[in-house]
Amino acid sequence: MSPTRTSDVLVVGGGIIGLVTAWRAAQRGLATAVVDPEPGGGAARVAAGMLAAVTELHYGEETLLGLNLASARRYPGFAAELTELTGHDLGYRACGTLAVALDADDRAHLRELHALQQRSGLDSQWLSGRDCRRLEPMLAPGVRGGLRVDGDHQIDPRRLAAALVTACERAGVTVHRARAERLVVAGDRATGVVTADGTELGAGQVVLAAGSLSGRLAGVPADVLPPVRPVKGQVVRLTMPARHGPFLNRTVRAVVRGSHVYLVPRENGELVIGATSEEMGWDTTVTAGGVYELLRDAHELVPGITELPLTETLAGLRPASPDNAPLLGPTELEGLLLATGHHRNGVLLTPVTGDAMAEALTTGALPEVARPFTPRRFGAAVRTEQPA
Repeated sequence: MSPTRTSDVLVVGGGIIGLVTAWRAAQRGLATAVVDPEPGGGAARVAAGMLAAVTELHYGEETLLGLNLASARRYPGFAAELTELTGHDLGYRACGTLAVALDADDRAHLRELHALQQRSGLDSQWLSGRDCRRLEPMLAPGVRGGLRVDGDHQIDPRRLAAALVTACERAGVTVHRARAERLVVAGDRATGVVTADGTELGAGQVVLAAGSLSGRLAGVPADVLPPVRPVKGQVVRLTMPARHGPFLNRTVRAVVRGSHVYLVPRENGELVIGATSEEMGWDTTVTAGGVYELLRDAHELVPGITELPLTETLAGLRPASPDNAPLLGPTELEGLLLATGHHRNGVLLTPVTGDAMAEALTTGALPEVARPFTPRRFGAAVRTEQPA
């Protein structure tokens, strides 16, 4: 027996992706609910909030680049709308990014990235080491060159999550502070979920947006279970001095000994250093080794960071798909849609995901920009290889 329908749309997962989906759905006139024990939590609590469509470009991800750029273009309007509606300052900064190289190998890699960016029609400027230090005087003397990307911005994901919670409340979204235990399927259709306390929540459509946990919801048929795995990331937060001008003016990132490291300065004086990328299953332990590697690599870029107060260490789980791109829209099971698998681009892809999912929920079809990311691109063979 299917549960009594209580909403048009039920979103499983109250992270930023689930919340933006619920907010946009409610704005389209759909009676919407979210089920999550801690709305506003999830991977965004750990994320640095780089909106880095250009400097995050990786070989083989040119299709994803189109989605990333589409979302980046929407961010100024999206942030302004959310701030006006909720009164929340999102920490949105159009400060740009500087990607730097510390040795000849890193410099060659950065040159290749610059060439790929130019072939992709992206705007980035090659700088000498001296020019990099002129922009960011705290950089180490050994910086050999860099890429200046003024179009890559930043936002504070924790503030974004809090604002989305408020936006959902104001749009009339019902929030069930519980854990979804099992998907209910009746007559070859998803009809709702059962929560951990046995409550049945019915809905016309169910959106699975539970981040790295999306592949673990009981009751989802094997052939539509999303192939999403957790990828651990550790971050460190420091406090920059309020005196003597800015410590860093923009996001600084590099590859140091093969490991990616970035430093994201916030207007509130926080400096976020991240992030490790570890295939450790569901482990969210902050390790001495992870913190040491981040601080060591950041120190090579900006030696002055070791003088700053250490305020927080944290680990979270990115939801990664087999091709590092999100799974968006309807599945083969009628009534079940996915909004998960965003990996390292969840914050960046928040605006375009909300728009795409609202379109899919109201019309049954994804907008053109999101169509390459349908869950149907993965076959059952891929799913069965994923860890339980």
